[in-house]
Amino acid sequence: MKPLWRLNKYLYKYKGLLLLGILFTVISNIFVIIPAQLVRLAIDYVVESAVIFKPLDLGGLGDIASENFLKFVLVFGVLILVMALLRGFFLFLIRQTIIIMSRRIEYDMKNEIFKKYQNLSLSFYRKNSTGDLMARITEDVSRVRMYLGPAIMYGLNLLILFPLVISYMIMVNPELTLYSLLPLPVLSISIYFVNNLINERSEKIQRSLSNLSTFTQEAFSGIRVLKAFVRENDSVRDFSDASEEYKVKSIRLTRVNALFFPLIMALVGISTIITVYIGGLQVINGDIGYGVIAEFILYVNMLTWPVTSLGWVTSIVQRAAASQTRINEFLDEENNIISTEDAKDEIHGTIEMKDLSFVYPDSGVKALDQVSFSIQSGQTLGIIGTTGSGKSTIANLLMRMYDPAKGQILIDGKPIESFDISHLRKNIGYVPQDVFLFSDTIGNNIAFGLDHTEKDIIEQAAKDADVYKNIVDFPKGFETMLGERGITLSGGQKQRVSIARAIAKEPKILILDDCLSAVDTKTENVILNALKKIMKNRTSVIISHRVSSAKLADQIIVLDDGKIIERGNHQSLMEQKGVYAELYEKQTQAGESVDSDL
Repeated sequence: MKPLWRLNKYLYKYKGLLLLGILFTVISNIFVIIPAQLVRLAIDYVVESAVIFKPLDLGGLGDIASENFLKFVLVFGVLILVMALLRGFFLFLIRQTIIIMSRRIEYDMKNEIFKKYQNLSLSFYRKNSTGDLMARITEDVSRVRMYLGPAIMYGLNLLILFPLVISYMIMVNPELTLYSLLPLPVLSISIYFVNNLINERSEKIQRSLSNLSTFTQEAFSGIRVLKAFVRENDSVRDFSDASEEYKVKSIRLTRVNALFFPLIMALVGISTIITVYIGGLQVINGDIGYGVIAEFILYVNMLTWPVTSLGWVTSIVQRAAASQTRINEFLDEENNIISTEDAKDEIHGTIEMKDLSFVYPDSGVKALDQVSFSIQSGQTLGIIGTTGSGKSTIANLLMRMYDPAKGQILIDGKPIESFDISHLRKNIGYVPQDVFLFSDTIGNNIAFGLDHTEKDIIEQAAKDADVYKNIVDFPKGFETMLGERGITLSGGQKQRVSIARAIAKEPKILILDDCLSAVDTKTENVILNALKKIMKNRTSVIISHRVSSAKLADQIIVLDDGKIIERGNHQSLMEQKGVYAELYEKQTQAGESVDSDL
């Protein structure tokens, strides 16, 4: 239960609903016990009335006596019906309090977890899969809700009803109470084991269904590849195998489920037989009346579900504790990317890196080694290098997605750690290499970094990114809805929309992380020329494996295996006839070769 203690703050928050639920549970159980007593009185009354009816009938008073007897029986029937209706009404109120409480706590928990996700560092997401993150905010929270709702509701019902019923039964007949309740502990233990089997097999089915869903999603997402390689039949066969596994596990679960109600009915039947047998012997001996047997049979049936639910509730609590443990693991995660001063000074854009070294904490890969450079406000820095040379790592460090192991980053002469993180990132326009667009309109995607959507700013950003003409050619223009991850657009269009999104917020620092890789040389030149006037007033960092993207920069550094091997401007680097010059010549020749082939 220890992992579930963290939920006490929610129970305290909604203590009003919980206390009302407890009150309604007590009242509803009172209306359960009273009908059983009324049945006993009614049966005893009928039996006694039958004894005196014959003498009255012989004396000519049979019709009057019969009418009076029926009136009293009708009164008992109406009272029992009223009790049942009142119990039903208070059961409704129990669900309107405790179950609603659990739904509100579920809402609060999901919001708390999602907010925690948003505030964790990028390294957290590198360590944990998306599926696991989704499972904890959906599956695990749902299991915890079962503890907060049904488990508490049925647990309270058991704790309240059991003492009430047992005390009434002992008051009426202690010996008959002992015999009639003998099978109930066996019932509870049996249900506990059956529930464990059901839960175990349910989890296997859940994993099998998850695998089936993942397989189906990949098949649909990669349908072009499947068709291109003519693997449709293989895909159908693999799906059939996965479906067969799911079917077998589902049938195994159905077989266990089939034990549930027969087991309950068998043990309740045994309890009823014992009650009738022992009660019958006591009736013969004159110790009790006929009505007591009927009353005890009703009590046994009243206790059947609470005792049955004991095993079920125990199982729910176990699963909820396991799920809450998983949730607590994420809630206890600490974000080490914090601001030391929460400074919100105006950012002008001067950047300086001093002897920067960085090792990715999750993989141990050394990405940067003693890197130093500086850029004045309004200048442009080009970073050239092959894949894995550490180019994107510099972008991540400037965005404070990570903090360096050694060295220092200064923004306008102040340590980057001193700035408020949100303030820093609002002043940086970032265009990632792996473009991500949301399933929203093109206009809203471009305006994603803006506090207020302004049509003029969006359109100008689209023009600067050379994507305006493409957008207005769509039937709905800027209101065109994009598919998942922007699948509606081509690769080049997605990258240009991403550039427009970055420059729409008018950042002080603009970082282009190899964002022109999906466009041809001609389009690249058009975008760069359009960006020239934008980059004049802000510090820009152009990261690329193409020399053509960075040749207009005021300063260029060439990275190799995390180290700076060359630095200068385009002219000076060409004169050095080193790695940069060699790379430029190769890419220029390759471009000319492609043009001649076309």
